Amino acid sequence: MAKTAKKKINPNATVIMFDVIYQDGTQTSNRRVPAELVSGFDSDDEVKAYIEAQDREIAEKSGRPRGPIKSIAKSAKQL
Repeated sequence: MAKTAKKKINPNATVIMFDVIYQDGTQTSNRRVPAELVSGFDSDDEVKAYIEAQDREIAEKSGRPRGPIKSIAKSAKQL
């Protein structure tokens, strides 16, 4: 079984980790979002849009789409 290569994260990039809860009750933890998206007035909308884009990309590769996001919160664990 072949392993897929992970995308390399720029070691100099600052990221904020988020926990995401979906409307069906499932949760994903430690989703990485660039810090520059978090530092604005509309940051909640930008973070949600960024995570939704990640979900679409993951769904294209896996063939299993995610449901709508119910809530997003900063993770207790940060890099």
